Amino acid sequence: MDIHHVPGIEAHDAAEAHRKDLMNQESYNCKAMTYWIDEIRGVAFCLIEAPQKEIVEELHRKSHGLIPFKIIEVKNEVVASFLGRINDPEDAEISDDGLKVFSESALRILLVTDTIDPIILRIRLGLDKANDLLYKQNNIIRKELSVHQGREVEHEGKGFIASFSSATKAMSCALNILKNLPSENRKLTDFKISVNAGEPVAKSDTIFGDAIQQARNLCTTSNTDQIVIASTVKELLANDYFEASQDNLVTLMPQDESLIESLFNKLEENWQDPNFAVTEICQAMSMSKSQLYRKTIALWGLPPNVLLKEFRLEKARELLKRHDVNISETTFDSGFNSPSYFTKCFKKKYGLAPAIYLNSRQ
Repeated sequence: MDIHHVPGIEAHDAAEAHRKDLMNQESYNCKAMTYWIDEIRGVAFCLIEAPQKEIVEELHRKSHGLIPFKIIEVKNEVVASFLGRINDPEDAEISDDGLKVFSESALRILLVTDTIDPIILRIRLGLDKANDLLYKQNNIIRKELSVHQGREVEHEGKGFIASFSSATKAMSCALNILKNLPSENRKLTDFKISVNAGEPVAKSDTIFGDAIQQARNLCTTSNTDQIVIASTVKELLANDYFEASQDNLVTLMPQDESLIESLFNKLEENWQDPNFAVTEICQAMSMSKSQLYRKTIALWGLPPNVLLKEFRLEKARELLKRHDVNISETTFDSGFNSPSYFTKCFKKKYGLAPAIYLNSRQ
């Protein structure tokens, strides 16, 4: 899938470019499957089966000269989950000159949930109670997704990713999920939910990767009684939501969202470096220690050093889920200097020793 930045592009222009791709596709061993176009924002996305990215560029260059800004590899089933189709819409209009003309944006509203690791929940509550709790929670979420026409893209045990073409339906779904999940259950599973908007191709090399990651980042700022909404989603919604549900809905300023994205990017780049500490975070973020402290307290209720430690512990937990690691390796691979200190921090955060977690993997 590729992205084209074409200011002023119209649906007929995209249809004509697509027809030219179809005319030349066999010469390049490609299949131009379909496209999405946003006339207002001047962007278009093409879905093409091709042997290499470079071949896609050659096909476009030969057909119409519109070279993609970025190309990523995608799976058809994942594209269908996010965008609802992998071929041209069947009900598209046929213009007088024989073009199949349609205008459908690839912008999607993503609802993302996060919960406690099921392994930890089963250790805390027992296998039967934990499984029953997660089963009921997942059923409620799936029911609301169906009612509000959301597409379940992914569920790997720790949360859902769902795609909506409507911000209103996404928000109605999120509100109903929060309403129908009992508060006690949400607290037991440490349930978090956020709603973000994005396009399939951006900085990341995975489809909707940037939007998903930011939604997950936003989840870290919420509690079990709130829905965190990206500013881009708020712009798409009527004010009724915020007047009726002020206590449940949290929106951040765009500058805070940018700070969260930048901070998590820096943590992602450096979490394995044991020498990366608050001083290095400040340098990377071009902030003073007092500025950084105020921001992390306001957004997460944690000082920067604790936020960094929590980030490393989450990464360590993910490492421990693999079947080729031990506690000592995980300690140093996640930026800790001492296995005993790592064990102490892990037990404080998750309520169990890493050895117990390691032995409880299925």
